[in-house]
Amino acid sequence: MFLRRLPQAVCMLSACLCLVRAYGDDDIEVNYADNYYNEITEGDTPEPTPSQAPCGSTDLTKWDKLFMMLENSQMRENMLLQYSDDIIKVEMSSLRAELIRTISEYGGSCGSAVETAGRMMSLQLENRLKETPQRRDQTSDGGNSVEKSSNLEAMLQQLLLIVKTQSSRLARLEDGLLTSPGAGIKPHSHKRYDIPEFGSIANQEQEIPSQQAVLNGVLAALHEERLKLNEVLRSSRQRYIPAGCEMALLFPMRSHRIYTSVTPGVPQSLPSFTVCMWVKPTVVSNKTVLFSYGNRKNPYEIQLLVSQSSAFFTVGGEAHLVQARGVVNPGGASKWIHLCGSWMSEQGMASLWADGKKVASTPGVAEGHIIPHGGSLQLGQERNGCCTDGGMPGFESGFDSNLAFTGKMTGVNMWDRVLTAEEISRLALWEGQGCEQRGNIVAWGVTEMVPHGGAHFIN
Repeated sequence: MFLRRLPQAVCMLSACLCLVRAYGDDDIEVNYADNYYNEITEGDTPEPTPSQAPCGSTDLTKWDKLFMMLENSQMRENMLLQYSDDIIKVEMSSLRAELIRTISEYGGSCGSAVETAGRMMSLQLENRLKETPQRRDQTSDGGNSVEKSSNLEAMLQQLLLIVKTQSSRLARLEDGLLTSPGAGIKPHSHKRYDIPEFGSIANQEQEIPSQQAVLNGVLAALHEERLKLNEVLRSSRQRYIPAGCEMALLFPMRSHRIYTSVTPGVPQSLPSFTVCMWVKPTVVSNKTVLFSYGNRKNPYEIQLLVSQSSAFFTVGGEAHLVQARGVVNPGGASKWIHLCGSWMSEQGMASLWADGKKVASTPGVAEGHIIPHGGSLQLGQERNGCCTDGGMPGFESGFDSNLAFTGKMTGVNMWDRVLTAEEISRLALWEGQGCEQRGNIVAWGVTEMVPHGGAHFIN
C-alpha cells in the first residue's frame, strides 16, 4: 500500500517546489505607508446643521386633552361592556343548559309525583268530609238503642276532653300575658273556666250544624280548586305533542299550495288496511281533508275527513261512506284528536275510531275491492282527478283551498291489516308511546314526507 502511494507523493512534492520557485523569482513591492481614502481633513469639515425633532408636534390644548380623555374613556367603556356581554352570554348559556338537563331528568317524575300526591290528598280530604255528616246523623238521630247511646257518650267524652285542654291552654296564656315584664298589670288570680257537664251537651249539639256548614263550605272550595287545577292541567297538556311524538306537521293556513306528499315504503295492492293519526285542527269547514289516496282513474280510493262536528271515512269513492257525529268540537279550534279508519275487502267492514273508541262501523263498504298501487298519497289535501303520476314534484293542480287542512298533525301511520281494538286503544293514549308503533306501509318519522307550500315540521 505504501509503495503504491509513494509515486503519487513524489509527484505532489515536485509540483509544490515548482510553484514556490516560480513565485520566488517575481519581485513584489509592498507599500507600508498609511493611506486613508475616507479621511476628512480639518479644512473640509462641514458645519453641523441642526436636525428637526422626529415628533415635532405642537403643544396640545386643554380641549384636545379633554377629547383624548373622552375617547379613551369611551374605548374602555366599550371594552368593559363587550366583556360583560360575553360573560353574561356564557353564563346564560350554561344556566340554560343546566336547566334543560334538570328539567329533562326530574321534570316528568316531579310533576307526576306532585300530581299523584295532590290527587290522593284531595280524595282523602273528600272522604273525611263526607264521613263527618254521616257520623253526625248517626249521633243526632233519636232512639233508645244501646249502640247510639254508646256512640253519643263517647263523642261527649271527647268534647269534654277537648274543652278541658283548651281551658288549661287559655289559663296558661292569660297568666303569661299578665305576668310578663312591662305589662303594667298586676297578676290576677286564675280565671276559672266552667267545664261543661252533661247538662250543657245540648248547646254543643246545637253547634254541630254550624260546624257542618263550615265543612260543607270547605268541601265546596276544595271542589272548585280541583276543577281549576284540572283545567290548568288540561290546558298545559294541549301545548305538548301527544303519544310521545317528537315532531308534528304544521299547516299554517288554507291554501291550494299547502300540503304534504307521502311516498309509501311498500307500494302494493291492499285488500285491507288501517290508517291512524293525531290531528289538532285550527278551523274546520264542511269538508276538510286529512288523508287522501287515489290514482288517475279514481282519486278517492281512501279518504279521512272532518267537518265542523263529524268525522268521515271513505273507501273506493264518496258513495262508500262511514260517518261519526260529535267527534270534532263545533266552531273551529279543538283539542288533539286521535282518528283511525280500518277496512277489509272480504266483508267490506269499514270502521271509524276516535280517541281509541269505535264510533262508527258499516258493513258492505267496497266489498271485494282492492286498493290499487301506484297512486298519489297526500296529507291535508286531495287531488280532484288531476294526479301527477310521473309529473313535476310540487304540482298543485287539482287542489282546492276550501278543502285544505289547517292545524297540526302527527303520528300518521298505515298498516296493511286491520288493527285490533287493544292496539288502537294503546295508540290513542295521550301519555303513552303510540308514535313508537309505526306502520309497515306508512311509518311516522321513517317514511318520506315532503311538505309543500308553507307546511313544515315543528318540535
